[in-house]
Amino acid sequence: MQLDEELGLVSEALVPHELARFRQHLSPAWVEESLLATGTATIRRRRIPAEQVVWLCIGMALLRNESIERVVESLDLALPVADGSTVARSAITQARARVGSAPLEHLFAVTSAVWGEAQDDAHRWRGLSVYAVDGSTLRVPDSRENWAAFGGQAGSATRGGSAYPTVRLVALMAARTHVLTALVHADYKTGEATLWKDLWHQLPDDAVTLVDRAFLIANDLHHLVASGRNRHWVTRAKSTTRLRVVERLGPNDTLVEIQLSAPTRRKYPDLPPVWLARAIKYRRKGFRGSTVLTSLLDPRAYPTSEVVALYHERWEIEIGYDEIKTHLLDRQESIRSRTPEGVRQEIWGIALAYNLIRVEMARAAAEVGVAPTRISFVAALSIIRVALLLSSTPPLAPGKIPARLLDMRRHLKLLLLPERRPERANPRAVKIKMSNYSRKPPTGRGRK
Repeated sequence: MQLDEELGLVSEALVPHELARFRQHLSPAWVEESLLATGTATIRRRRIPAEQVVWLCIGMALLRNESIERVVESLDLALPVADGSTVARSAITQARARVGSAPLEHLFAVTSAVWGEAQDDAHRWRGLSVYAVDGSTLRVPDSRENWAAFGGQAGSATRGGSAYPTVRLVALMAARTHVLTALVHADYKTGEATLWKDLWHQLPDDAVTLVDRAFLIANDLHHLVASGRNRHWVTRAKSTTRLRVVERLGPNDTLVEIQLSAPTRRKYPDLPPVWLARAIKYRRKGFRGSTVLTSLLDPRAYPTSEVVALYHERWEIEIGYDEIKTHLLDRQESIRSRTPEGVRQEIWGIALAYNLIRVEMARAAAEVGVAPTRISFVAALSIIRVALLLSSTPPLAPGKIPARLLDMRRHLKLLLLPERRPERANPRAVKIKMSNYSRKPPTGRGRK
């Protein structure tokens, strides 16, 4: 109860019928659990307690263009003092350093499991939850510590590599709600396929995962299926994938054996002697012919046309990355933190903020009877940001952020996008070529 009071929770008099629902957004008990589980709970009375730092990291993502001091002020994160002075930037930095990234990572794991499961039942495909997995990168500030921890792209001899240190990300997303259910990140040199191994075991049973063909790795996909109940995958064949037809299931639909090389067999001796999959050949307007591979072997239970359409929902995770990097982060050159631990903390704050928005959008969509992808992320984010800033006088206590999101649900209902047009063809192409100018010499790397 004391924690509830410190977070400034909305009283039952204000939202009596919504209290249980807004607690499902980000319960104070989850915040407290994350701090206790990682040994970072505030014992002594500090100007910015540990639980407020959690909200600070979320607020830094929601209020991307505001200074960190402005975020603290807008969300009323600092405990008042007798002289009424504001919090120094150094005190904010010290508060973030005391908390670190572990509590936010723990909080993300707890909330994403709950939020992801809550959305599954309403958006299944033939009884299966639909997930997508893919990787991306995120630029971080040009500091010596960040270069040492994360590195960057080597690049060509003329340009000398990337201008900023870069973090490698791989996410698991509920494809039909865009809720992030798992996330891993590491230095740039760590490949996506390596990080992916930390994700597939987090999939629930009765699920199908849409993966990029870069993840067509026999050992991983075999164990994805074998380590759970009724787990499946769908991907696209590479040009080098060797297939031997075992049985014809229908027009352009065959049961195939994916032939593995001798080195692969030696590297993964536990693989079955024969790796069977279903291969569906198709062609969409404006594109070359493709072959979809899947572990969904029954053509009656999983019709050909539906499997092909399902595979193209893999693009939802690309849209999700765009929502985060282009809109939530405003396409700025890098995130804020100049230390590796600060970077990790900020990444978890970004993931939590994104999921808070997406969960609210999914609930708004359910109330008007449309798919969550029919709600505009750009418009929803704009409403949330404006509401948070306008509510800063008097300041909006952090615990009231979920309540504010609930209040905005009536606005989100008005932000419907038109139905997707599957006949549209948008082949990948480069819009702006790389500049011919030499890259600015790097700073802060500690190199001679």
